[in-house]
Amino acid sequence: MQMLLVAVVTAIAGEFKITPFSGEVFRIGLGSSAFLLCLLLMRQLPCVYTGVVTGITVLVFRSAIDGFVSYDTFILYVSLKTHLSAALYYIVFAIGMKRIQGILSEGHPLLLACLISLIDFVSNEIELLTRSILFDLAYLYKGQLMLILATSVVRSIFVVGMYSSMIISQMRIVHNEQQKRLEQMLNVGSGLYGEFFYLKKSMDTMEQITAQSYELYGKLSVAGEKDICRSMLNITQQIHEVKKDSQRILSGLLKLFNRETASDMTIAEIVIFVIQSNSGYSKMLKKEVHYEKRIDTNYATAHYIPLLTVLNNLVSNAVEAIESKGTVRIRVYEKEDETVLVVSDTGTGIAEQNKEVIFEPGFTTKFNDEGCAATGIGLSHVRDIVHSSGGKLRLQTSSPSEETTFVVALSTHTLKLGV
Repeated sequence: MQMLLVAVVTAIAGEFKITPFSGEVFRIGLGSSAFLLCLLLMRQLPCVYTGVVTGITVLVFRSAIDGFVSYDTFILYVSLKTHLSAALYYIVFAIGMKRIQGILSEGHPLLLACLISLIDFVSNEIELLTRSILFDLAYLYKGQLMLILATSVVRSIFVVGMYSSMIISQMRIVHNEQQKRLEQMLNVGSGLYGEFFYLKKSMDTMEQITAQSYELYGKLSVAGEKDICRSMLNITQQIHEVKKDSQRILSGLLKLFNRETASDMTIAEIVIFVIQSNSGYSKMLKKEVHYEKRIDTNYATAHYIPLLTVLNNLVSNAVEAIESKGTVRIRVYEKEDETVLVVSDTGTGIAEQNKEVIFEPGFTTKFNDEGCAATGIGLSHVRDIVHSSGGKLRLQTSSPSEETTFVVALSTHTLKLGV
């Protein structure tokens, strides 16, 4: 079906033509350009068979037009003889394309254009030679070879250029789609990492509760409190079951953060991703936020998920702190053996009485339209993740006259080696 479609398109396009030589001996039409473009775009088609089908279709199509235009003087044999050379052109051209099919995807566009120009030139010469033999006409005309060669080169460069542009356009579309999917995956991964971190923290707490419950069970057993002992043992067993379920969930999450199979991200890529993500967030909040970045150090790290989580929380907090218009600045640099991330904003600042408690779980100054408080886990979340990596987090400045600035310091050795 696709071969027939190529043949019909080529036959129709071939009717748009020019005749550079006198007497309609040789015609140059759009059919060859359309045929070449179809072969480049539909590489799954067998070239030779497609050329044969196209040649036959062109022969039948042009003969049918002759019969329709001049039906009173139409002679089928003469019409077929007239257009046989054109059909032969497509067959020879397809054979030539078959010979270079192996380098179509790997060859440089300029090399591809040169090879196709040669194939087109040979096909045109065979078409012209066939016409000369069938109609007993002179084969060579003045300037014929140069004109055919020039036509082949220009036509091939034009089609290959169009094909390359289409491929580049498709690659850009695919790249953009892959970029969107990557951003979605990174956003999900960053959010899941926070849940993973707190689940792991809850596991440690459950382990302690289980141990304390069993210890209390032992004391009650010694004291002879049998009924209370049974209840305490039942509670201990239930806590243990909850812990096992949590372990299964934690095991599944660990597979998502397997550093051995994950690709690393550079510091610059992390910062750019955070800015892109929060640009959409600021637009959703209908705020005009300008982002500035200064990256004085850049290297790949396997710890990109924790870094994304930390940086994204700090930047999103900065966006929320800006009333309607402001600036968020991100700077990354190395100092001694530490990588320092600095996030500052021109928002409303943090009240003096709140500076000592902003990292406490549950603290928040954010309320929605109904007066309900936010979860308040943002900065405490950031602090716990930073501390778990052996890093430091501090509020550097925050006042109505100064920018609110948070500073995170992490071990460069840990980030680079991914340990």
